[in-house]
Amino acid sequence: MSDDFDDVVLEARNVVKTYGGTRALKGVNFEIRRGTVTTLFGENGAGKSTLMKILSGVEQPTSGEIVLDGEPVVFHSTNDARDRGISIIHQELSLAPNLSVRDNIFMGREITGPFGIDFAEEARQTRELLADLLPGVEPETHVNDLRVGQQQIIEIARALSVNSRILIMDEPTSALAAAEVEILFGIIHDLTARGVAIVYISHHLEEALEVTDHAVVLRDGSMTAKDERANIDLEWIVRNMVGDNFDLGSPPSGYEFGETILSIRDLRVLDPENPERSIVNGLSLDVRAGEIVCLYGLMGAGRTELLEAVAGRDRIDGGEILLDGTALGDDSIAERIALGIGLVPEDRQRDGLVQTFDVGTNLTLASLGNSIVNGVLSRRTEKKIAQDLIRTVTVKTPGPELPIGSLSGGNQQKVVIGKVVATDPRVMLLDEPSRGIDIGAKGEVFRLLAERAREGLAVVYSTSEVGECLSIAHRIIVLRRGQISAEFGPDATKEMIMAASGEAVAA
Repeated sequence: MSDDFDDVVLEARNVVKTYGGTRALKGVNFEIRRGTVTTLFGENGAGKSTLMKILSGVEQPTSGEIVLDGEPVVFHSTNDARDRGISIIHQELSLAPNLSVRDNIFMGREITGPFGIDFAEEARQTRELLADLLPGVEPETHVNDLRVGQQQIIEIARALSVNSRILIMDEPTSALAAAEVEILFGIIHDLTARGVAIVYISHHLEEALEVTDHAVVLRDGSMTAKDERANIDLEWIVRNMVGDNFDLGSPPSGYEFGETILSIRDLRVLDPENPERSIVNGLSLDVRAGEIVCLYGLMGAGRTELLEAVAGRDRIDGGEILLDGTALGDDSIAERIALGIGLVPEDRQRDGLVQTFDVGTNLTLASLGNSIVNGVLSRRTEKKIAQDLIRTVTVKTPGPELPIGSLSGGNQQKVVIGKVVATDPRVMLLDEPSRGIDIGAKGEVFRLLAERAREGLAVVYSTSEVGECLSIAHRIIVLRRGQISAEFGPDATKEMIMAASGEAVAA
């Protein structure tokens, strides 16, 4: 890399950000260099998103300054920052699901002609933009008809469409399959080769190391470490993030599994995008009380559809699901919750939380019957239950009355889990339970699941991260094209699991 591609284009100098009495950033110095990838590591609440909001014009610093091309600047809005060549891809999707891919990409900066918006030119540019990113998806496709991973790529495409010279990516791969991640990494390499500066934020630590040129670690609003890629490894990142060598635990032991609680027999679920194809195809699986089973597979393997069918969200096309030996019919989601089946969905923002409700209401929403006293909803009882759940699942919040949006991603995920715990389930299903949360929060979530399994709960969780398979699972079930391709114990290797899924394994 030439010196011309290593000059600092954007700096945060001694930036402080306070919210009331809370100091989210404590004098942070941060540099972004042209033609390189600077990866920002840190737990939820470390200050990463706050710093990026300041650099992209969402918020202004309480003190300190932002320097662009050697000159102090003030970004009054995201449009102001974007006009200077700075774009941000946020962790949570910000698309309009009822609009087309084309409309989402050009929202707020429509191409106009003599007769109004030039939809044909917007469609042409959209098709050109998606040729490598998402081939086969038409500009007129509605966003709500796309999978979560595809929607994430549309977010990326929208940011790339403005020809940014500085691109901030906040968890861009959180919902992407391995093949889609490789496409994104290829795009990142092409962009940096053209001189674009990338800021990359990810909780997928090993994955982030693949594209990193410079690494910076934030902890509790302060920078704890920075270095070049050649001098860092996974241990360096984790040590500076959480203070010690950290792992996701091991399968809980010292007890015997109980009877089979959940039985799946020759299950078939149709692909909603192609009703002539079964996305779960003749799958059978038993799960016992106290057992933790991990489902691993690439996107499209049928993990989500399997869990949602068991929870009653997706209709089955064949086979049967049995709870304690009794076949479940067309029970509704509420009826299956009452029977003891609880689901933590993949998309916590859309399916797991009500954004206009506070923490306590979200926690008790699925178990309101427990708060009924003499036929009337008792707010006092509801608050007491919420406070108990906050302690049980270790949500970091001053109280249940805070808005759910005030919590970090990891704590929001604990609220979703707590909501399911409150229903007193016998089977807990979790679809990508660690998506978008940091390594410390992951550890807390997995410890919580291990504790529940010791109490006799049957736990089934899905993941697209191989490392998470080798944490607390007693059994690892690998799915491929809607069927079980392999079954392993906790002594499996990453290479064995990836090979069984059809994923390429690096030599």
